[in-house]
Amino acid sequence: MSAPFSKLPSAARVSPVPFSVSVPDDQLADLKSLVQLSRIAPPTFENSQPDGRFGITSEWLSTMREKWLTEFDWRAFEARMNEFPQFTVDIEGINVHFAALFSEREDAVPVVLLHGWPGNFAEFLTILQLFREEFSPETLPYHLVVPSFPGYTFSSGPPLDKTFGLADMACVVDQLMKDLGFGSGYVVQGGDIGAFVGRVLGVGFEACKAVHLNMCPMPSPPGGMSIESLTAVEKRGVARMEEFVTRGLGYALEQGTRPSTIGHVLASNPIALLAWVGEKYLQWVDKPLPSATILEMVTLYWLTESYPRAIYPYRETTPLPPNATARLGKELYIHKPFGYSYFPKEIVPVPRSWVATTGDLVFFRDHAEGGHFAALEHPRELKADLVAFVEQVWQK
Repeated sequence: MSAPFSKLPSAARVSPVPFSVSVPDDQLADLKSLVQLSRIAPPTFENSQPDGRFGITSEWLSTMREKWLTEFDWRAFEARMNEFPQFTVDIEGINVHFAALFSEREDAVPVVLLHGWPGNFAEFLTILQLFREEFSPETLPYHLVVPSFPGYTFSSGPPLDKTFGLADMACVVDQLMKDLGFGSGYVVQGGDIGAFVGRVLGVGFEACKAVHLNMCPMPSPPGGMSIESLTAVEKRGVARMEEFVTRGLGYALEQGTRPSTIGHVLASNPIALLAWVGEKYLQWVDKPLPSATILEMVTLYWLTESYPRAIYPYRETTPLPPNATARLGKELYIHKPFGYSYFPKEIVPVPRSWVATTGDLVFFRDHAEGGHFAALEHPRELKADLVAFVEQVWQK
């Protein structure tokens, strides 16, 4: 007898292999040894500033290192991931991992949830949990599919003999949804890199019927739009975006221009990975995340060797080309129902009027709190937005 929510739709064209997370004890022992042996930089003026304006502090890194060694429970996180149906399936030579809640309703709406970097599929586990608590397989109004992009966590990496970018990622997602029996249509939700891929799906793939995003990077407002016309909250958001572009974009430039070098560096040392990735979970949020959550995300990246395999999209997205705004208003304009959730502490909190120039914006929710990792920080709010958007746009 299959586990709840794991029964594939009758229209599925493939038989995905059931998957569960199971990391060998020796890998966990190796990680602990490396954490113990890794050095932390000597005190400097920069790493002693408590406001973090130069990056993470030595105090934070030392504290997190101790928690990693003495408090963190990987097996508990592993068990939580395994509470949800997971599968792998071959798509054009890539072994794609995904978590899912499948409905047994004939009219269930297919929804694919797309993560970003340094995120992963586990960001959406709380949202899946909320749906699972509210509905049974017989009443769930949606098929919820959460793929791991190629190179992330338990999906195999992109090809070694040719380049692979956003359009290729979109092809994999689209094919996955079609193979699962959703060729007649699905809705996409995405943030970060998932927002880039979601836009590509909405623009170029017929089966994608509607797009909901919580990030819309734009380097400048469309011609003729005045900053003075924005609300006070939006002006603060633009200021935050300018600060990020001025002082917070160094990681992206490195990943976009020298991915091989930084990939080797961060694959060699777990403390280095904790510093690089942990900084994003510290500074890109509205309110602090639990230390255990940050360690879960970093450990998952380490154990699956995700970092060097996952940063390839940055070659295409950073730096943004000079004509990025014009492209968003033309060939990347979403001519389908488009929804957007605005979280004020997003790293690029773009005003509603700007977002509206990039697609047929029929749904907009303005939140008083929340940052870049919406699914982690405010899962109930993001779930509510998604439900409201789908109910508004999906043709019964």
